[in-house]
Amino acid sequence: MRLSRIIMAGGMCAVMASGMAHAGDSVWDKASAPSTEDQKPLDITVYYSQTCGCCGSWMDHLKKHQFNVTRMPSSDMEAVKQQHGLPAGMGSCHTAVIDGYVIEGHVPAGDIRQLLKDRPSNIAGLSVPEMPVGTPGMEMGHRKDPFAVMAFDQQGKSSVYKQYKDY
Repeated sequence: MRLSRIIMAGGMCAVMASGMAHAGDSVWDKASAPSTEDQKPLDITVYYSQTCGCCGSWMDHLKKHQFNVTRMPSSDMEAVKQQHGLPAGMGSCHTAVIDGYVIEGHVPAGDIRQLLKDRPSNIAGLSVPEMPVGTPGMEMGHRKDPFAVMAFDQQGKSSVYKQYKDY
């Protein structure tokens, strides 16, 4: 069932990409200027399906926040997710790896930076399961669905890392 949801989400993603906000319209890029320490370029590797338009939009979001993105197209995203230990129920359309952490789906750049700043030993990665409208790369006009960034550990246990309701 998880696989069918990811495939369906990937199909939705390709359709939704044409209705997304134009560059510069993102609420995620209007945040106050981060400190110099927070702006240090970070290297991240992103695995994605070439048929998904929102993956590219999320990578653009990362680039705007000083991430050096290495793009890794994949025809078998389920294998990528399994290889990196993504727990059941945490899946989305793309999977990234940065400094030993797994980042799944449309996680805001600021949350990735905070994770790397704090470096909690009990967290293996962050995920925004599914593909909520309004998340970075999934902007669609003024619609902004509430969502949670989930943290997960090596055993697959998850907890809310950060909640977004009014953003």
